[in-house]
Amino acid sequence: CRPHTAASSSAWGKICWFMLLRNYVSVFALWKLEVIRKAWVMRGEVLKNGLVQSALSLFLVSAFTKKPKTTEVTAGNTAVFEAETEKSGIKVKWQRAGTEITESEKYVIKTEGNKHSLTINNVGKEDDVTYAVIAGSSKVKFELKVKEPAAPAPAAPESPAPPAESSQNTEGNRQLTLTSISSAETHPEEPLDPIGLFVARPQDGEVTVGGNITFTAKVAGESLLKKPSVKWFKGKWMDLGSKVGKHLQLHDSYDRNTKVYTFEMEIIEANMTFAGGYRCEVSTKDKFDSSNFSLTVNEAPVSGDLDIRAAFRQTLILFCRGEGKSESQSDVDVWDILRKAPPTEYEKIAFQYGITDLRGMLKRLKRIKKEEKKSTAFLKKLDPAYQVDKGQKIKLMVEVANPDADVKWLKNGQEIQLFKHCCCSLHQDRPVGLESLQILPLISEKEEESFFLPGRRRQCLGLEGYIFEAVGNKRILTINHCSLADDAAYECVVGDEKSFTELFVKEPPILITHPLEDQMVMVGERVEFECEVSEEGATVKWEKDGIELTREETFKYRFKKDGKKQYLIINESTKEDSGHYTVKTNGGVSVAELIVQEKKLEVYQSIADLTVKARDQAVFKCEVSDENVKGIWLKNGKEVIPDERIKISHIGRIHKLTIEDVTPEDEADYSFIPQGFAYNLSAKLQFLEVKIDFVPREEPPKIHLDCLGQSPDTIVVVAGNKLRLDVPVSGDPTPTVIWQKVNKAVPGTTCNDFICPFHCPQLLFESEGRVRVEMHEDHCVFIIEGAEKEDEGVYRVILKNPVGEDKADITVKVIDVPDPPEAPTISNIGEDYCTVQWQPPKYDGGQPVLGYILERKKKKSYRWMRLNFDLLKELTYEAKRMIEGVVYEMRIYAVNSIGMSRPSPASQPFMPIAPPSEPTHFTVEDVSDSTVSLKWRPPERIGAGGLDGYMVEYCKDGSTEWIPALPGLTERTSALVKDLVTGDKLYFRIKAVNLAGESAAATIKEPVTVQEILQRPKFWLPRHLRQTLVKKVGETINIVIPFQGKPRPKITWLKDGQALDSKDVGIRNSSTDTILFIRKAELHHSGAYEVTLQIENMSDKVAITIQIIDKPGPPQNIKLVDVWGFNAALEWSPPQDDGNAQILGYTVQKADKKTMEWYTVFDHYRRTNCIVSDLIMGNDYFFRIFSENLCGLSETAATTKNPAHIQKTGTTYKPPCYKEHDFSEAPKFTHPLVNRSVIAGYNTTLSCAVRGIPKPKIFWFKNKMDLSGDAKYRMFSKQGVLTLEIRKPTPFDGGIYTCKAVNECGEAEIECRLDVRGNQMNPMHKPNTARKRD
Repeated sequence: CRPHTAASSSAWGKICWFMLLRNYVSVFALWKLEVIRKAWVMRGEVLKNGLVQSALSLFLVSAFTKKPKTTEVTAGNTAVFEAETEKSGIKVKWQRAGTEITESEKYVIKTEGNKHSLTINNVGKEDDVTYAVIAGSSKVKFELKVKEPAAPAPAAPESPAPPAESSQNTEGNRQLTLTSISSAETHPEEPLDPIGLFVARPQDGEVTVGGNITFTAKVAGESLLKKPSVKWFKGKWMDLGSKVGKHLQLHDSYDRNTKVYTFEMEIIEANMTFAGGYRCEVSTKDKFDSSNFSLTVNEAPVSGDLDIRAAFRQTLILFCRGEGKSESQSDVDVWDILRKAPPTEYEKIAFQYGITDLRGMLKRLKRIKKEEKKSTAFLKKLDPAYQVDKGQKIKLMVEVANPDADVKWLKNGQEIQLFKHCCCSLHQDRPVGLESLQILPLISEKEEESFFLPGRRRQCLGLEGYIFEAVGNKRILTINHCSLADDAAYECVVGDEKSFTELFVKEPPILITHPLEDQMVMVGERVEFECEVSEEGATVKWEKDGIELTREETFKYRFKKDGKKQYLIINESTKEDSGHYTVKTNGGVSVAELIVQEKKLEVYQSIADLTVKARDQAVFKCEVSDENVKGIWLKNGKEVIPDERIKISHIGRIHKLTIEDVTPEDEADYSFIPQGFAYNLSAKLQFLEVKIDFVPREEPPKIHLDCLGQSPDTIVVVAGNKLRLDVPVSGDPTPTVIWQKVNKAVPGTTCNDFICPFHCPQLLFESEGRVRVEMHEDHCVFIIEGAEKEDEGVYRVILKNPVGEDKADITVKVIDVPDPPEAPTISNIGEDYCTVQWQPPKYDGGQPVLGYILERKKKKSYRWMRLNFDLLKELTYEAKRMIEGVVYEMRIYAVNSIGMSRPSPASQPFMPIAPPSEPTHFTVEDVSDSTVSLKWRPPERIGAGGLDGYMVEYCKDGSTEWIPALPGLTERTSALVKDLVTGDKLYFRIKAVNLAGESAAATIKEPVTVQEILQRPKFWLPRHLRQTLVKKVGETINIVIPFQGKPRPKITWLKDGQALDSKDVGIRNSSTDTILFIRKAELHHSGAYEVTLQIENMSDKVAITIQIIDKPGPPQNIKLVDVWGFNAALEWSPPQDDGNAQILGYTVQKADKKTMEWYTVFDHYRRTNCIVSDLIMGNDYFFRIFSENLCGLSETAATTKNPAHIQKTGTTYKPPCYKEHDFSEAPKFTHPLVNRSVIAGYNTTLSCAVRGIPKPKIFWFKNKMDLSGDAKYRMFSKQGVLTLEIRKPTPFDGGIYTCKAVNECGEAEIECRLDVRGNQMNPMHKPNTARKRD
């Protein structure tokens, strides 16, 4: 493809070409930008369009010009990886096994310009992983292979490497030993893994249909107390332990010498469904390891039609372009599972494997089962079904009988159109590379047929991003980045015939990114559980207490999806809805608890009695806990009807009844009744009638106060409310009113005086502020706006006039909600409960604390859940219904008659855990005169607290005191109790201990008598010791012979009837076996060994024969008997030292006297004479002979003293004599210096070429002055090309430059003129000008 050649291009044309190039480069991402540029230049087009240039710059393949390579390093050395980027200043990151590397003493990271390096010091086996270097969007992976230091070994004759695969027998069964040593050309022998459990891991295998294959895994058992547990899996979930039968066998064995467990999985008569990924998992008490491997099953060569059912059972196979490899098959064939499953399991399978269109798949499945007729247009049709993960690539391929046939691809019956503006042709007989790419011009419909010629490989784009390929008879449809929209039926049409297939796009596992949170609601409230998953519109499953919530219950439960969020809604909750709710996906689970409490109402503030006078305002106010509760007001039992004077309001939790212009008729009992609750809040309104009597003109002042049943000097006000105190006064003349606040702590002091004469209107400031006094004709009003705790105290009002004075003390008490308590403490933590303790608040708000409210939340949550609705009277509470292993926090509210305090600080986080259950299978293993051996198994339930160890105790029969048998806890599942008294009868018990405490005790029912049990001595001789044990000199001998016998028997070792030397041979005895150990075997260790087991008058003995062998000595008396023609006859005698083993043969070698390189003539030769033939005429030969036994070849050989001369006949060749040519030559300039004119400030060079033999010495001169010592000039000489570089020349550097070449044959010189012009141009144009003049 190429740009339009029109003179002008519209903006739409540029955008179209931008999109075209983007699609084109996304298809051919293997070719770099330089290739596309080169191809366009070949077509005569130049990239001048800026839009196209920017579009191509989006698809640069790599930012690295030099990439690090995989390196092999010996352990303990230093490894260095180097990389170079296109530009300097690019930030580069190094990764190790996917984790970013930070600079340290071990890892040294350096950056110099565009060069970057990573140095790994003191390389160890743990560094043998994959590394990567990242620059921008480019990432390059490489490996560091660490090998162990090579140990010295004796030289051995070369032998061909073993084949990589095992041979195939005549019956077609193929055995593959996956633990065999690989070829020396591929990898060296791998050392043991110091971290994992495997000695040898199962390797990938390949087998033909109907053949057998064995996978082997070896586990080191030297450090294991018991046999490890091994499981074999196919894919991610199928346990093969339950599939053992006709086609699958599992075997295991144990080698006592090497202490290695061997586990084998044998597949018998394999078929295509056995192909896929497998996994072997091995686990012990505290270790775990796994190894993945794959099995490829190849179809057996058959003739005839394609078996549709066999193809149906075959899993997805993808053909990768250019690499010639097939991608790994899917672990699970969903089509095969659906075909075999009963209809009742369809829904379960759809949820498990992420099937979104189950009904459509069942229809396609029914269509696939139809048999197809034999095809004439297709050599190979599409498989009946394919499956691929979402976002992956898949290729659908057919083979057609006629390479020139017209092929069409259909999706759901609609043809996939060809995008004819972008096609690419690649020659089939060339590799896919730079030279095989041809960029074609736009093709028309007529040119399309001539373009698709046989023998070419071509690729074209479809309108929806599909890629069409044709390679010979093959037609390939490639779908990149498969989405759910690609899940459809596809057809390939050739003439009147069709090949049909189904493509199933499998979605990845759905993960829960935001879990559910616990909730506590009241009966009748709406409940909404919310979680967030990784995919929009994903299918999830909701459960309540383990029971699935189905669509049949939608009248109660409502399921909602909003993008990635999933909701479970309960509109009106009931007590039965309490429980644990679970949301499940095929990739995660989340659990939350719902607690539904009975609906109760709390009264935070009750209505209070009021005393008002005529035309004043009366306000009754109460506050309840539920802001949604409505109620009615009653007056003397009758409902109050609001009007212009009487108003009823409800704002939040506060209900008010306001009566304006109070009259005597308003005096009554008022009540507030909340709807739906058995509450009745009552208060009394008293009307204060002021009676004015005739008073003489001279009347002393009088304060008229009526506290109406309350304490005569105390007024209570709630913090934040308004206090209004009306004080009627009288007196003639008019008295002066003085208000004082008396501090009782310091008698006699006063503060905050308010002096208010009735006839003094100028003191208006006294009627302003939060605490103020208002004056009226016959009374004064004392007001506190928004009462605070500081306003509490004794207020004194004093009236004075000339006749006398009067005073009264009024106590104001401000009450408030309590202060928050301190953080609660948590104790007595159990499996799902704990005890919460707290202290009363330091300040109760002036009212006694009525109780407490407790809340809890999960550590990582923000939602607090209330645990009680009835106030707690005590200072402790047992919280229940918690989830074991989840971290919680607690907080407390204090409540008095005014309201609820602020919350206390949260408690320390805690986790509900429970002690483990009692240990199981507790038994006595062995008893002696002073010891008892016990063993048991771990508890069935350990819990989230883990297991710290076991506590073993014993108790004497008839006593109740339990004595610890071991100091502290033991982590083992066995124990040996020592230092016991012989004859005692003891009971034993064991407890499991973790953070939560001790478990129940497991006790032995019957007492154990501490007494040795007599047992007859007997050896259990291993099978391999029943025959002669053969060892080589220098090897280690370790013989273990188990036995039985009690009490502990006496053991005696003899060699050839004599006692063993303890300095030469080590003997170690235990209560169950005896061991003979020789660190380095010698020849004198050979012989018959006898070991005797003695208990009183009972005994048992066994004999063992050990043979130590060594390499034999060289043969003796080697003679060259005769030489004739091309033959030589040799004789020799057997070696004097046979190495304590039979001589198996001899190795005869020959060497030419000229080269003395030895070649083997005979090996494993059993006679003591031989004839060596096929010798070369005219050469002299030496011969040597090695002797051989079980230990190998002798270290030295017997060599003939005199060579065997093979005489030849004919004339003697005389080589001609040539005169040596003299190549000396005087220096001569082959390319002269050229006069130059340069700009000052820019480096310039002068170049010429010279030849001469021997190599001449070069001198440079300026105006006849030698330049050798001047640092401003640099001289270069490479392959006869001489260069003088002048750094940043100035006008003073102009002149005549001379180059002189001198050798022993002569000299030559050449000169030129250099003019340096001043720099007077714009700096922005300097580089271009200099480049043009250069």
